[in-house]
Amino acid sequence: MGTVTLGVSIAVPEPYGSLLQERRASFGDPAAYGIPTHVTLLPPTEAEAAALPAIEAHLAQIATAGRPFPMRLSGTGSFRPLTPVVFVQVVEGASACSWLQKRVREASGPLVRELQFPYHPHVTVAHGIAEEEMDRAYEELSSYEAAWTCGSFALYEQGADSVWRKINEFPFRAGGGTPAVPVQGGCSVDQPSLQS
Repeated sequence: MGTVTLGVSIAVPEPYGSLLQERRASFGDPAAYGIPTHVTLLPPTEAEAAALPAIEAHLAQIATAGRPFPMRLSGTGSFRPLTPVVFVQVVEGASACSWLQKRVREASGPLVRELQFPYHPHVTVAHGIAEEEMDRAYEELSSYEAAWTCGSFALYEQGADSVWRKINEFPFRAGGGTPAVPVQGGCSVDQPSLQS
């Protein structure tokens, strides 16, 4: 069956997801339309295709123990000069993202891997492009704000065309109450207003 390239992430819901994807494209990032707007829980990882059922069972078990949580994005940051990335900051929900990514990569599961850098939840808006465009992304999105209730995360596979496609979504089950009403990306939008 061969290997597949997988990623696990929290989708940024509409209208935020498309807006940030369009902004990423406007900065000249060629990967913009191949990568849905997201917060990474597991970076691109090679896995045996035959392991997909075990991987999905592992992720479903994590989601069963999780509960919806508030997410808020505000302003920009950068990993430069270490890596050529400008991002929108996760200012609420970071601890929940950190908890999830640890569970996804835990030693007893099928997605064990070491990270190249310490985990830092973020939404990439420019990667590997000209410095002046990186600067423009940093400045133009510096007052960006978005908030929603995150009710799920998803497993993605990168195709031969380098486009990332969702394989399965895993809604949270714990919490005793009714999960957030899902919209695209498994999240309900709390604040419809955008600033950019």
